[in-house]
Amino acid sequence: MGGRITRPKSSSGQALQFLLFLAAASLCLLTACNLPLHLPPIVTSSPGPTALPEPAWKNIADGLQWRQLFPNGDELAQLIVVRIDPSLYEFRVVYRAGQPESLARWRTLESEASLIINANFFDENHMALGLVVSDGSASGSSYRDRGGTFLVHNGAPEIITYRSQRRLNIQDIEQAVQGFPLLVEDGEQAYVADGSSERTRRTMIGIDKRGQVLIIVAPYLGLSLSDLSAYLPETDLDIDVAFNLDGGGSTMIALSGADYFQPSLDAVPTILAVYRRASG
Repeated sequence: MGGRITRPKSSSGQALQFLLFLAAASLCLLTACNLPLHLPPIVTSSPGPTALPEPAWKNIADGLQWRQLFPNGDELAQLIVVRIDPSLYEFRVVYRAGQPESLARWRTLESEASLIINANFFDENHMALGLVVSDGSASGSSYRDRGGTFLVHNGAPEIITYRSQRRLNIQDIEQAVQGFPLLVEDGEQAYVADGSSERTRRTMIGIDKRGQVLIIVAPYLGLSLSDLSAYLPETDLDIDVAFNLDGGGSTMIALSGADYFQPSLDAVPTILAVYRRASG
């Protein structure tokens, strides 16, 4: 069985939201796992008196919070945001080259994880594209002209963008995943598309200006990448840097403390898992 979907409660529109998701999922099943859906943009009116409120942060545990965002009041573009204090949580990349797994299976394999998301893009043989470092073991080739790298060095997470002059010393990296495009850099929009209005499920990772890690997932149709790049710096998330991971049929999230699970439509070979640090 796949993982189950538990939706956070909202003031209205749950039935419509579910029907729209089923329609989107049916279309996505016709695409490759790491190819986005090509759907016409959905026109929404400006938020009025009935616009959805954007809920405040909800505490799951010390150092672990989550919330929803509704860009332009659009439920279909909903974003699930998880904020993680790296002094209380650690990050681990798990890569099973050529052996993709469903969210349900990943949850069994990493049963102690507080959070699981999908990570790198991958090819038809389920080999990760870009650089993957899992417990110090590196695979693949690092992108040099696109996106960003989320890495853990000496137990501390950081993001390096392709624009940085810094060269990665693989021997010093404990964990790493890569993706593209770069969405936010120095708190500003970093990506502008050539007129594309493509919408699909998304998985993103960022770091805010206080050094907290942000996991951002669009579980339904999300926004286009250029719209996301413009929208994220305008929120109160205080994002310093963020980039896009694999999405479409690959997008998955398990946030057990909030009883929120969004299975992917396709099995994936690489995940980023988050664990509570051992006390003492």
